[in-house]
Amino acid sequence: MPETIASLGAGRMGRGIAHAFAYAGRDVVLIDLKQRSGVEFDQLARAALSEIDGSLAALSSLGVFDDALRPEILARVRVIAAGEAAAALRTADVIFEGVPEVMEAKRAAFEAMMPLVRDDAIIASTTSTMLVTQLAGFIPHPERFLNAHWLNPAYLLPLVELSPHPGTDHTVFDRLKRLLESIGKVPVECAPAPGFIVPRLQSLIMNEAARMVEEGVATPAAIDQAVRYGLGIRYVNLGVVEFIDYGGVDILHYAANYLAGELGERYRPPAIVGRLMDEGKKGLREGEGFYDWRGTDVAAYRRDVLSRLVGTLRHQGLLRAPG
Repeated sequence: MPETIASLGAGRMGRGIAHAFAYAGRDVVLIDLKQRSGVEFDQLARAALSEIDGSLAALSSLGVFDDALRPEILARVRVIAAGEAAAALRTADVIFEGVPEVMEAKRAAFEAMMPLVRDDAIIASTTSTMLVTQLAGFIPHPERFLNAHWLNPAYLLPLVELSPHPGTDHTVFDRLKRLLESIGKVPVECAPAPGFIVPRLQSLIMNEAARMVEEGVATPAAIDQAVRYGLGIRYVNLGVVEFIDYGGVDILHYAANYLAGELGERYRPPAIVGRLMDEGKKGLREGEGFYDWRGTDVAAYRRDVLSRLVGTLRHQGLLRAPG
């Protein structure tokens, strides 16, 4: 029997999650825990449904789906007031918490919610900043708790970063992973660490881009063109770590150490890079690096990489015929 889904918090993240499940054919309740007057709640509910409907309309206008289905999709979302939260939470199998990124707000939400939920309900915080180990203490039976970090726009981007704490039950993790996959998401696991995976990577990129503008290295427009037509195309087809092995760990080792000497210690490669160099594990060429490439048909793999790049360039209208 399909899980009953609840999204706690009717802000941007809660609305995006509700949209994602409704689009995938699932009923979902969007719960507002804040005590409001009837008029205030009606305004909130209309705003939430209007935002979801607007996102659906934008997708249908781009030919993603038949706009005739929009009312049916929107009807799968119910916005619930605080006074009706108890009944909705008692029936929920999976609850995504999406209240503001303030510890006291999280604490208050969990204190209000937990007496109302079943002991076997999965609880997932959508926090983008707080460690799962910091939040697990708010949860009775914390073995059913983990972080599930969706990227905005949550209804569109496939990635969800799942961060369990040491006490998270493996079956709980697997259930949530399968649920997300069933609606077209791509869940990846990461240990409890500040910044998850994507925010940690993109913070460095964004800071370095701002630094280059500050130093007069390039204009904002030039940096963005470099990302859109170079860096972005590369990494949408080759993951970052895959690319290290593809080009060679030695290239990263020498380039990063040079840049560290010229631009500062922030470029110094981590110890694992030197360790792989010492062990002769330099990537695809040697058969081992961050990945184990032994047994890989290298020619077929390189052709697959080329095919991915060509596909992306063709889609973006950047693939030119011979002159």
